[in-house]
Amino acid sequence: MREDKDIRVLIGDDHRIVREGLKQVLGDLANGAPEMVVAGEAQTGAEVLDRVAALGGPEGLDVVLLDIALPGRDGLDVLQALRKQWPALPVLMLSTYPEKQYAVRCIKLGAAGYLHKSADPDDMVGAVRKVAAGGRYVSPATAEALAAAVGSAAGQGADALSHREHQVFRLLTAGQTVSEIGARLGLAPNTVSTYRARILEKTGTKNDVELALYAERHAKGTPSG
Repeated sequence: MREDKDIRVLIGDDHRIVREGLKQVLGDLANGAPEMVVAGEAQTGAEVLDRVAALGGPEGLDVVLLDIALPGRDGLDVLQALRKQWPALPVLMLSTYPEKQYAVRCIKLGAAGYLHKSADPDDMVGAVRKVAAGGRYVSPATAEALAAAVGSAAGQGADALSHREHQVFRLLTAGQTVSEIGARLGLAPNTVSTYRARILEKTGTKNDVELALYAERHAKGTPSG
């Protein structure tokens, strides 16, 4: 166990400008965060896992700041792998996606919190401190999303999608083709088409245009009926 009191953070994000911004926020004396040290950076999901292993998991790290939209193996896959191999290591998910879309799913997969990239620097520092101390960070927007999930009918719409279906759902609504999704996720096009058919059925949509409109309503919390 380390004797220093620094909070050692690994940043997993594929955009250098974002990583530099996060390092500035975490190391800014004006934010009262001089004890935070960026111990490593990674641009892909595979690199995140490699860096965590090289640093000894929770022996060398206190928090992983993890983007959802990583190239190759996405952040949700990486989150599951981290929780399986190093369950004591807190993972704070970062995203540009609204809390209503991803916060509940991330927390169900074991994330210690969900933070939007537009968050105030003070909130980000507070979130890192809280999860490093063993707590959970729940923003007001995330708390609202959690309450809505508890109050809604289970097993309906996007909430009924499996992890892999949700990955395909996100990429389809981002405008990617079946072939592009297959290449990104390492799946055969026929397999992606099967997932697409299940997604359309579960969301009650007939094509990709309707699915994109559904995703927009889902993000805003608007009923699909």
